[in-house]
This record gives sequence, structure tokens and C-alpha cells, in this order.
Amino acid sequence: MPLAVVDVVVTGALAGLLAVAYVHPRARVELLAGLAAVAACVAVGALDWSATTAEWHRLWPVVLLLVALLVVSDLLRRDGVFEAVGRRLHGPRMFGAVFAAATLTTVVLGLDATVVLLTPVVLSLTASRTRADLANELVTIRLANSASLLLPVSNLTNLLALPDSGLSFSGWVVLVTPAWVVVLLVEYAALRLVRGPRVAADPPVSEPAPLPRTPLVVVALMLVGFAVASPLGVEPAWVASAAAVVLGLRAWRSRQVTIAGIVHAAHLPFAVFVLCLGLVVAAVTHVWLGEALAPLVPSGDGVLALLGVAALGALLANLVNNLPATLVLAPLVAPAGATAVVALLIGINVGSGLTWTGSLANLLWRRTLVAHGRPVPSRAFHLVAAATTAPAVVGGVLVLALTAHALGR
Repeated sequence: MPLAVVDVVVTGALAGLLAVAYVHPRARVELLAGLAAVAACVAVGALDWSATTAEWHRLWPVVLLLVALLVVSDLLRRDGVFEAVGRRLHGPRMFGAVFAAATLTTVVLGLDATVVLLTPVVLSLTASRTRADLANELVTIRLANSASLLLPVSNLTNLLALPDSGLSFSGWVVLVTPAWVVVLLVEYAALRLVRGPRVAADPPVSEPAPLPRTPLVVVALMLVGFAVASPLGVEPAWVASAAAVVLGLRAWRSRQVTIAGIVHAAHLPFAVFVLCLGLVVAAVTHVWLGEALAPLVPSGDGVLALLGVAALGALLANLVNNLPATLVLAPLVAPAGATAVVALLIGINVGSGLTWTGSLANLLWRRTLVAHGRPVPSRAFHLVAAATTAPAVVGGVLVLALTAHALGR
């Protein structure tokens, strides 16, 4: 088949999937679009059996982790964890409380939980659209992207890049933590400016409900399991799946949820869509994108090279979304070492907050606000992103370089 035809088909398949991700239609449409895009790539010979198998082995642990964390998050919601957290957010220090809640939710349960489950809680506490309300709402999406740097399991992009970094779970945390702290400080300062002077808030309408202990203990054990299992070669997906099974059986036995409800919470069509997106990106990379980007990747691990890698990651994430950007760039950056891979993730994760299409989290957050009748004006979203993203990325990369030097990397 002519190469020009192959180029057009695989590029069209990727563009179609990105459009589907932006529109976020019903699950069955999302599923069929993903399968159709993969079928088109196979039909023109851009994907063969060996390439498909290799990409499957790379992606299945990531997708399984996504499914497991979605189930865990939904079961925590059914247990009243997010409702109890919401009652603790309201008050004169609401901004700080929302910031802390968004950070913790993103780190522990992943950015999807922050966008889909915590955002509605915050919306229920911000009935008007004052500057303070806007800042509280923006906290959830800014931190869904930025706070997800800390753990390999907090973002699909991290987990995809982890093998290319050569780092263990604990090694990742040690290297990333100082940069993560700086990124959060920049986010906090910028969003405080958006919020403006503190205004008095009404007291909570009732006493906060107690936080359910058993689900929180299971989640704490899940976090410990991530750290313990990683050096043993056990995928984080199996640890998260075990937590999902424990919480699922508990909820089913107490009749909080049916088996069908648990399956629905897993969002399996979306999981298949992510798999299909990965396969299509592999096809585009093999056909032309990898060759086109390879000369643009800075060599070395000096400060300027790290800043260049982060900038390239941010640019590609905002052009084609953060998940494809990671799949394409992580293998290209890997020869420069772990520090360069982490710099790439700073650019991709934090930098993806620059535009609506930068990350799937942005699109899900936008959809959540529209569903609740509270859309954020694009102008406000992009103004905050423009003022915050570059300082956060640059600050994070500079501290990463210092940390790597101190660790002898």
C-alpha cells in the first residue's frame, strides 16, 4: 500500500480518537471508535501482530490499574468518604482545605478521582461564581494534573514512563518529591491570587460525618502495598485490584452495591478506548511521528537539556493530549536517563494544564462542570493556565536538576 495512504489513515485514526476524547460521547460510541481506529491501522499494515503484542504487554498493567482505581474510588464514594470530606471543606479556610483534599485525592486515588468525584463535592459548596469560588473549582483541575507527579500510580502517564525511567517505586518518589513540592507551591501562590482577599464563609450546616475507617485502612494498605510490591516485581495494578476486590466484596455483602454496579464503576469501555489509543499511537509513531520527533529531543541531562525535554513534552501534550505524548516521547528520552524521563513527565503532566485538550483530565473536568450547569469560561481557564504553567514547569525542572545532582545521578 502507498506510504502516503498509510500516513493519512493512521494520522486520521489518531485525530479521530482525540476528537472522541474531546467530545466524550456515550461509552459504546467511545468503544466502537477505538476499535474502528485500530482496525483501520491494521488494515493498512501499520500494525502487525508483533507490534500489537508488544504494545499490549506495555499497556495492560496501566489499564488494569486505571480500572482498579476507578472501582476503589467509586466504592469510597458509596461509603460516604467524599461526602464526609465535603463537610470538612466548608468554612473560612475552605481554599486551603480544598487544596489539601485535591492533593491527597490525586496522589492516592489518581487524577480521575479528583476530577470525577471530588469536583462535584466542591461545586456543591460554591453556589455562586465569585473569585473565591472560581479559585476553589480551578484547584481541582490544576492539582489533578500537577499533584499527580508524586507517585507512579497517580497518573497513567507516570506508569507508562516508569519502565523507561529505570526507577523503582521508591526511587521515583525520592527523585520527584522536591520538584513536586515546588510545583505545588507555585500552584498555591497563583490560585491564591485568583481567589483574592479572604471572605467570610458560612459555618457548616451540621457536624461533619465521621470518616469511614475500614475503606481508609484498605486504601492505606494499598499505598503500602505499592511501595512493598514494586521491588519484588509485582505490578501496582495487582495491588490496586486486591484493594478493589476487598472493598467490592465488603460493599456487596452489605448490599451497598451490586455486581453490575461494580462493573459499571470500572468503566470498561473507556479502558478499551485507552488501549486502542495506545495501539494507534504506536502505529503513528512507527509510521512517521517517532522519526519526526527524534531529532527534536535534546541530548544529555544538563539543566538546559532537561528544560528542553520538559518544553517538548508540554508542547506535544497540548497538541495531541498527554497520553499519546508520553507513549511517543518516553522511549525517545529514555537513553538520556531517569532524570530526563522525570523532566519529560513534569512537562507532560504540569504542562498539560495549559489547554483544554492537554489532558484527558481537563476534558473530564470540563464535562463534569457542564453536567452540573457550572461551566468555567475558557478565558478564565486559559488565563490562569498561562500564568501558572510555565513557572511551575521551570521551577520543577530546576529543582529536579538540583535533586539529581545531590543524589549523584
